[in-house]
Amino acid sequence: MIITSDPIIIADILNQGGIIAYPTEAVWGLGCNPHNQASVIKLLNIKSRPMHKGMILVAGDKAHLAPWLVQLSPELQTKLTTHYLSPTSWIVPDQDIAPTWVRGEHQSIALRLSQHEGVQAICQAFKACIVSTSANPAGLDPALSLEQVLAYFRDNIDAVFDVPLGQSKQPSQIKSLLDDQVIRQ
Repeated sequence: MIITSDPIIIADILNQGGIIAYPTEAVWGLGCNPHNQASVIKLLNIKSRPMHKGMILVAGDKAHLAPWLVQLSPELQTKLTTHYLSPTSWIVPDQDIAPTWVRGEHQSIALRLSQHEGVQAICQAFKACIVSTSANPAGLDPALSLEQVLAYFRDNIDAVFDVPLGQSKQPSQIKSLLDDQVIRQ
């Protein structure tokens, strides 16, 4: 396992099918290349998370959201790409843009334009969205420190992006882009 603060190294690991741990706005996350089915399945297995639930994709720049933005009205595009006080992941219609192994049983996908500089750096180096799910095995609290990430996943991840955790007090809320219904507070 590699521990680094270099986003280029992290992007190379993602391109090779690796699983990474990285800090987000509030908690540590696990991520991988959403287009690499084997990586997504490995990530789901180490978390004991069922595929049918689907996962969040996190972007560092609105250009990474372009495939979804083109299908939205200008108002919805603005809502998806606006920065909010609390990190917000939006449930967005997905017409076979994201792979089924990321969407799960849904015809939508959860997307977040991250305000966390570390997440932005990873996505910029990777040149795309990455999978974002909390760094915790099912039933345990999300990791809030590098030490906790290592205690949970030391032998199951390929790299750790060692930059500071964001200052948000709770993980991203999840809302429906179309009607503002709160899915997770």
